[in-house]
Amino acid sequence: MSQQASAAESIDQVETVESVYKEDFNGKDNGDGKMTVLLLGVDQREAEIPRTDTIMIAEYDPASKEAKLASLMRDLYVEIPGHGYNKLNAAFALGGPELLRETIAVNLGIEIEYYSIVDFQGFTQIVDTLSPDGMQVDVEKNMQYRSGDGTTDIQLQEGIQTLDGEELLGYVRYRSDARGDFARVERQQKVIQLLKDELLSFQGVLKAPRLIGNIQPYIDTNLGGSKMIQVGKDLLLNPVESMDMISIPTTDNVWDERKPYPIGLVLNHDEESTKQTLQNFFEQE
Repeated sequence: MSQQASAAESIDQVETVESVYKEDFNGKDNGDGKMTVLLLGVDQREAEIPRTDTIMIAEYDPASKEAKLASLMRDLYVEIPGHGYNKLNAAFALGGPELLRETIAVNLGIEIEYYSIVDFQGFTQIVDTLSPDGMQVDVEKNMQYRSGDGTTDIQLQEGIQTLDGEELLGYVRYRSDARGDFARVERQQKVIQLLKDELLSFQGVLKAPRLIGNIQPYIDTNLGGSKMIQVGKDLLLNPVESMDMISIPTTDNVWDERKPYPIGLVLNHDEESTKQTLQNFFEQE
């Protein structure tokens, strides 16, 4: 039996955790055999209602073994159904993943079937399980930032560094420079590619069942137990061969704009152009 098959078989033994948002989420199946997931990164330490620092749409096509990933910047100015215009990440605070799903459907024309909310502690578990000795990353500049409450402390030096889970989390969250979220999203996509390569390596495949078990306490998803097992086994037996990525809004269709308090500075854009760009990327019309 191959290592992939052995690991896939072990996934059957992993218990799954039910979602607290599942009953409210009205995901839509596009009927094309592809799986579309709303991926949200949150920090449970910061507030009773956590912020969505990371908002992504992931699509996986098991037939072609291809994946697509769109990063949506949290300050994107959109219309939130029933609440008027605001930053995209405000939709989660106002109505959880379902309102965020509706907001994406209304503004961007993309239907999403599943969601997965990952607490940042889960991210560190992923990194430390896959690479106990750390992951090698080319840090493009010195990064120093400490939040007022002390929950976030980023101290990284420029150059090739070996980062553990907590340090790599700081790397992907850092936004205290002139390019703000644009640079942060680039780092997130860079690290996702590194994690994908690590997971699909020989050693990564062997760690897959333990990885799923370790991160479950930090995940809230409407992917049911059988579906999660099916997807996990499929990804191990039929690894993703290519992953296309995009950031929304694109740099040629965005400008900073200040809105009245409490909204503040937003990323405004030509709404129809943004919608068409994302639909073309996912081939949803």
